[in-house]
Amino acid sequence: MRWPLQVPSPLDYFTALVQEDEGFPLLEATVAVAMDEYPDLDVQAVLGEVDQLLARLRRRLPPDAGPLQRLRLLNQFFFRDLGFGGNVNHYHDPDNSYLNVVLRSRRGIPISLAVLWLELAQGLGLQARGVNFPGHFMVKVHLPQGQVVIDPFTGQSLGREDLSERLEPFKRRNGLVDEFDVPVGLYLQSAPPRDILARVLRNLKEIHSAQEDWPRLIAVLDRLVVLLPDAWNDVRDRGLAWAELGQPDQAVPDLEAYLAHTDGPVDADAVAERLASLRRDQH
Repeated sequence: MRWPLQVPSPLDYFTALVQEDEGFPLLEATVAVAMDEYPDLDVQAVLGEVDQLLARLRRRLPPDAGPLQRLRLLNQFFFRDLGFGGNVNHYHDPDNSYLNVVLRSRRGIPISLAVLWLELAQGLGLQARGVNFPGHFMVKVHLPQGQVVIDPFTGQSLGREDLSERLEPFKRRNGLVDEFDVPVGLYLQSAPPRDILARVLRNLKEIHSAQEDWPRLIAVLDRLVVLLPDAWNDVRDRGLAWAELGQPDQAVPDLEAYLAHTDGPVDADAVAERLASLRRDQH
């Protein structure tokens, strides 16, 4: 007798991808995020499309091209020839986070454009990394001449003055002025792939929360909880989303776990009250 093969769920597949930090498959895991919205998505086909772009790019590369020439060629190809850029008119459309759609529409948000750009840059042997810059994801490349920081939304290279100007509102909001000021370089540290993927998911979390789309929000939070097992705020938010859907049996364990694992959170009383009410609903 032959047993039927168990097809892994989208969440199982994602979980398998993000287990280890070493060799973290950022592109594949980011593509896999779209499987909740596009259940028939062929992740390997999307990866193949990116491979084809890289092959086209490599064919344009002179054999003796140095890092600066490779970077210029990449930016010409990505931003001008292919026309990738920011989706200015529909910035908060969830499709901007789904790489299968971004590849087709050539429109995205800084983080999704950055994931594609980084894959091509690293495929060309460039020392390229993502940067979790406040409010707007960036990419940077180490060249023999120094470091170049690029805005993946526009393709523009940003100097220290541009970056300082962009940081100003963030610093003011957080009281990081005068004696509390910190140098721009501190905001330009490389983001590990796990953090980049978390930022993709947090953008979707924000969109679905704002729209009170609880089922989609829960799907995103399931992935965040797998990706960052110690992010108890996401466990709490998933519990609250289940509560909004009238599912106390799913909500209660999440809210209990949040209270058990966080030390005196400011919302402890409010969460405990909600938990008590949900427990009453269970009986």
